Amino acid sequence: MPVRKFRNLQDMEDSLWRSTDDPSLPQAIARVWDFADRISERRFPPGVHKHRSIEKAQELRDRWEEANFQRYWASKEATKKTVG
Repeated sequence: MPVRKFRNLQDMEDSLWRSTDDPSLPQAIARVWDFADRISERRFPPGVHKHRSIEKAQELRDRWEEANFQRYWASKEATKKTVG
């Protein structure tokens, strides 16, 4: 990977963007998604879920978010036990 020098922050920020016709763009997007998947522990069941009302849809979403929250704190506790 080449080393690049920048004179100001704007030059550095501009270098992060890729044009839509850049052939390496799909690979860069895939790497970002892979990274996000590895560090994010949020999970939602796949598929389309039909609901009879907005309230029922919100109840299901609340259950998913609570499960994600519990999973997150359980992993934090497990990390504390292994580290400390």
